[in-house]
Amino acid sequence: MLSPLVALLWYPAESADAMAFVAPAACLGLLGVLLWLGFREAAATSISVQEGGVVVVVSWVVAMLFSAWPFCSLAGLPYSAALFESVSGWTTTGLSVVDVGQASRMLLLYRSVLQLAGGAGLAIIMMSAIVGPTGVGIPSAEGRNDQLVPQVRQSSRLVLKIYLCYAGLGFAAYVAAGMTPFDAVNHSFAAVSTGGFSTHSASIGHWDSVAIEAVTLPLMVLGNLSFVTAWLLLRFRVRTGLRSGEIRLTAILLSISAASLLLVTCRELYPGLGKAARVAVFESVSALTTTGFSTVGYGPWNAFGMWVLVILMLVGGGTCSTAGGIKQYRVYMLGRLVGWEIKRSLAPSSVVCVRPVWEGDRRADLSDAAVVRLAVFISLYLGTYALGTLTLCASGFNLGDSLFEFASALGTVGLSVGVTSVGMPRPAMLAETLGMFLGRLELVVVVASVVKLASDGGGALRWLVGARRGTRNRSGRTDHG
Repeated sequence: MLSPLVALLWYPAESADAMAFVAPAACLGLLGVLLWLGFREAAATSISVQEGGVVVVVSWVVAMLFSAWPFCSLAGLPYSAALFESVSGWTTTGLSVVDVGQASRMLLLYRSVLQLAGGAGLAIIMMSAIVGPTGVGIPSAEGRNDQLVPQVRQSSRLVLKIYLCYAGLGFAAYVAAGMTPFDAVNHSFAAVSTGGFSTHSASIGHWDSVAIEAVTLPLMVLGNLSFVTAWLLLRFRVRTGLRSGEIRLTAILLSISAASLLLVTCRELYPGLGKAARVAVFESVSALTTTGFSTVGYGPWNAFGMWVLVILMLVGGGTCSTAGGIKQYRVYMLGRLVGWEIKRSLAPSSVVCVRPVWEGDRRADLSDAAVVRLAVFISLYLGTYALGTLTLCASGFNLGDSLFEFASALGTVGLSVGVTSVGMPRPAMLAETLGMFLGRLELVVVVASVVKLASDGGGALRWLVGARRGTRNRSGRTDHG
């Protein structure tokens, strides 16, 4: 929260806004010190996935609540809208209710820093930089099940190093392409985190530049790439890395969607084949990687083009990446399961069918338990999508816009057809806020953690009631309970 103060070195006239960041940072620092003094342990603690889920959910909620403070102070937003912006930043969604044309440089940088931190994840930052609990419980709750190396803390540090290298390379490339250093920092942070916040209301379309789009495309793909696959490629194990089903699915989906958008939607809307092809490719990559940058508005698009983007947003990015959505690995497994089931039904009854899939650099057989987890997750995800869409419809938006906007929120994408604004009905804003939160973390883990918190809270309450009754009984009062 203090990092936006760096902007004062170049924009000292904004020093009056500094307290909007210092005050909440001081509150969080004091809270952290008090908790550390009260609950620290002599030895490092290894916690379970269930406990890690509770830690992650509570940590994210507290961070989001406090991070809304500067948006209230500097942008003049009501707290519900400020919380929406905070959640959008932390979850790397990119839907915004801030008027970027009127916002200060520090506030714009703050939004981008939230996305950079949210893309890495509180778990990765904590595990790599802060002394605390260890084990796979915490990163698993943020959807980071696979480790680059066997040691959890070392793996987290490697992820953070790769991630920051992406951001550094992106900054240099944007400056070379013609952006100012300030715009380059913000867009590099937003691109590698697949966040999509921009310093201009027209997003990447503000420049209408082939060079800037050419820089943005690989950054979005890198943000979408699983860190496990990226680690293999960085060690020149290209053949092993390209075995990933996610890589193949990404290539197929982007090829089909970009070609379809070009032929059916973009060719008639934009002058020249080159411009139409640029729009088709860029919008397809932005939607699938859940980045949310855009080069055009979607007002004149036909229904076919909108549905292509909705499908891409629902599929989402790579597992163990900064992207959201159902995740490409799950969609890949679902497609393989359909093929295996058809093959099994055509084979003789005596044939034993195996279900091999590649996970990083190892070949594994898909177990029945994994199939059940896949079915449960996709069912929960699509059920949440349906409920959120109905909420937007009940708030007065038409079905097409509601389907698009909530797919963007739940998939942490950030593309918009104009539904999201500071004046949108509060139920719709709440639905999108919850959708962004559930879409960023592992949906099943969040639900389980909330149930765990409610169960533990109820148990503590019953214990307190029982202790109070026991005290009354010992004091000679009659217990009628």
